[in-house]
Amino acid sequence: SDGGEVVDSRVGRSDLLNANAFAAEFFKLILNHATHGATACGVIAKRGISPEMVAQFGLGASPDEWDGLVKMVRKKGIDERIFAEAGLIKRREGGDGCYDALRNRLIFPIQDQIGRVIAFGGRALSPDVPAKYMNSPETPLFHKERLLVNHHNARKAAHDSGNVIVVEGYVDVIAMSLAGFPQAVAPMGTALTEEQMTLLWRMADEP
Repeated sequence: SDGGEVVDSRVGRSDLLNANAFAAEFFKLILNHATHGATACGVIAKRGISPEMVAQFGLGASPDEWDGLVKMVRKKGIDERIFAEAGLIKRREGGDGCYDALRNRLIFPIQDQIGRVIAFGGRALSPDVPAKYMNSPETPLFHKERLLVNHHNARKAAHDSGNVIVVEGYVDVIAMSLAGFPQAVAPMGTALTEEQMTLLWRMADEP
């Protein structure tokens, strides 16, 4: 039960990592789907994000339907409970069944310091969605105040250049990488936390 961190004691950290890895591959498949990925591909092209950057950052897309990921999880015979604990699917209130947490969004995998996918961010592909950006909820793997987006990619570049560039979000990190600044990172919230500042100081001499 990982020291009581997990709400469902039968779901461990390795289960959550496996669920996130499975979802990351699902979102990549959707992005490459001629129909389901078309809108997300349009946004990527409009932003000038290269195929190399799509691959480097593991970008994906979620389909414009309630149960795309749920159906894939069931098809593969995987325990839905693990995906619920990972914040990838939600249980219907007062009814049976589950639905996808991230729907009709451009998906940005959020990785830990060694590159494992621990959460996701999603940018809405429809203009009438209240929340333009949405992140996975906090889990035993994902504590946004302790994390910097792109940390695992930026560490060597920051060390080599002697500085870190802090930007607002995932799209800004990708834009900076495209512009030749791979040492860019972003906090998950609006203000830098002490934990994030510590990470920055460790990355380079001049954050």
